Amino acid sequence: MGTLARLLVGGPIAAFVTIALFVIMYNLIIPDEVELGEEGDALRISINDEVAEVEARRRDTTIDDVDQVDPPPPPPQIERQAAEQPTEGLDTIVGQIPEFDAPQLASDSVSFSVSDRDAQPLVRIEPQYPVRAAERGVEGTCAVRFDVTPDGTPTNVTILNCSSSMFERASIRAVERWRYNPKIEDGIPVARRGVETQFNFQLAD
Repeated sequence: MGTLARLLVGGPIAAFVTIALFVIMYNLIIPDEVELGEEGDALRISINDEVAEVEARRRDTTIDDVDQVDPPPPPPQIERQAAEQPTEGLDTIVGQIPEFDAPQLASDSVSFSVSDRDAQPLVRIEPQYPVRAAERGVEGTCAVRFDVTPDGTPTNVTILNCSSSMFERASIRAVERWRYNPKIEDGIPVARRGVETQFNFQLAD
């Protein structure tokens, strides 16, 4: 009963207060109409006015009124002197050219054969001193014989005489690494047989 009474009494009061606040706010936001007078007319802006036509300025100058410019003069012509041909002969200026007799190359008088030659050593490497002979202080010599192939390689290496058998293997291995210019006969490389050489094995002091 108390709640219903409060609703019946408070409803009209709340409505009255709401209306009063609305009236006050309306008066604050929308002021009374202000008269502008002449100054207001000056402040008025129109966006519908037509744009005035502007007449373009034209020049009255014609081509005939422009000053004529004379072209520059052409460059001066340089006279070219013609070269004179010599009147004296070449033999008078540098001396007379000697005359040579043409050589006569008859096939029976010219020989193009290559002279013969014996095999010539290109690379000779000394043998290594055997370690066993060096440790024992053994010195001596060793003579070997071998052939040279047409391409300059030693072959068929044999021992002729060695003061100690300890020098034989070192001598053979040294000769096998040698290279020769082969023997030439009638311009053709051929084998050279029976080449002999001797090695001396001596300890350094």
